[in-house]
Amino acid sequence: MKKMGILGPRGTHSEAAAVYLNEIIEEPSELVIFSEIYEVLHAIEIGQIDSGFVPVENSLEGSINITLDTLARSDNLIVTCELIWSVHNHLMAKSQIEVGKIKKIFSHAQPISQCRNYLHKNCSKAEICTTSSTARAAEIVAESKINENYAAICTQRAGELNGLVTIANEIQDNLNNSTRFFEIHRREDIKFDGYKEKILIICQIYGGHAGALCEVLEEFAFRNINMTRIESRPARTKLGEYIFFFDLDTDVDAKIIDEAIAAVRKKSIWLKNLGTFSVIDSLKGK
Repeated sequence: MKKMGILGPRGTHSEAAAVYLNEIIEEPSELVIFSEIYEVLHAIEIGQIDSGFVPVENSLEGSINITLDTLARSDNLIVTCELIWSVHNHLMAKSQIEVGKIKKIFSHAQPISQCRNYLHKNCSKAEICTTSSTARAAEIVAESKINENYAAICTQRAGELNGLVTIANEIQDNLNNSTRFFEIHRREDIKFDGYKEKILIICQIYGGHAGALCEVLEEFAFRNINMTRIESRPARTKLGEYIFFFDLDTDVDAKIIDEAIAAVRKKSIWLKNLGTFSVIDSLKGK
């Protein structure tokens, strides 16, 4: 069985999303847990695992920069699948206690931010403690004494794995909270057999040239290629220089897409094609 790296420990949103992906694809992979996103991506590059499954963007908190930056620096990683995963945050403890009596709440920084309104309204006296993951938060609460009145913001699975009970369900401020994940492979292992639903390209343009970004965008607009997302990141060369990520729909003729990429390449310092991929939306069951 092939191996797919994910961000651990067990019980994180990443693991839950990976389990879902395994259930709907033809060839499921053994899940291998890593402690950092960069470790997952590096393990793919050196052949330690066959693929990786990492978060790239949250609808409330924005992009996961380490994922984008590592993809930008690599010449041998491509995206082969996108999964949109609905995020559910629950308040869980070692025993049933009143929300107002909770003394400390543990979680990863993102869920804490995603539940800020709930925490302010219901747990204003509790100390908020940041952990490396929601799963680690559940472990800390499970290891605590009952009378310490600790609680974790975590997934249902993380709570159940650690013997916790639910104090409050769906405490995220926005019920439409979701995270985009990329499945990533080595370029050499994937044979191009036509454009899928989306394509991801990255380029660095001439920042000192007025209208340079506009000229690049016009190459897509002129050919009626829909751009679903644009993201900029520092080029790490000098202050004020940036690279750009473009997510593009591929519902036009393949020759038109090739023409657009070639035109943008001519207007860029460099350009990389980071893969063409299908999109799975767990909210729609697709």
